[in-house]
Amino acid sequence: MKEPKDSCDDQYLTFTLEKGLYALSINHVREVLEYVTITRMPRTPDYICGVINLRGHAVPVVDLKVKFGLGQTEKTINTCIIITEVNFEGDQTVFGILSDSVREVYEMDEGQIEPPPNMGTAIRKDFIVGMGRSEDVFIIILDINKVFNSQELASVFDAVEQDNISAIAL
Repeated sequence: MKEPKDSCDDQYLTFTLEKGLYALSINHVREVLEYVTITRMPRTPDYICGVINLRGHAVPVVDLKVKFGLGQTEKTINTCIIITEVNFEGDQTVFGILSDSVREVYEMDEGQIEPPPNMGTAIRKDFIVGMGRSEDVFIIILDINKVFNSQELASVFDAVEQDNISAIAL
């Protein structure tokens, strides 16, 4: 017997990185923000842009283009921050992702999603849930829980915590 599906299981937020079209399950997306000032944090990997103030909470923001080796995201009028929830040690943790632009919420059922290709993508295969299609353009559907390993996430959250402690001490 099939488990009942969440009503959002076949909906994906599409966004661009470089010239590629990517997607995240809407179940992992909290909201989309216009670009806001990002406070750089010391002692973090180069793909960590820093933190933003999201309603009083420090939220780390990552540049997936840097993580995927696609260059660095340039700030433009279309640059957005996608606020996502990532599973970290059994808890849902909030993370921001820089994108060149956000497109739309796109519905794709399982029959429209193909397995990730063995070659031909700029990013690691295990980061990809599958490949969808919007007319003639492929959509790379990311598994956000696999893009960052637990060691990377721990170092980011340690840096955020240290930054918060430093700010309190001032």
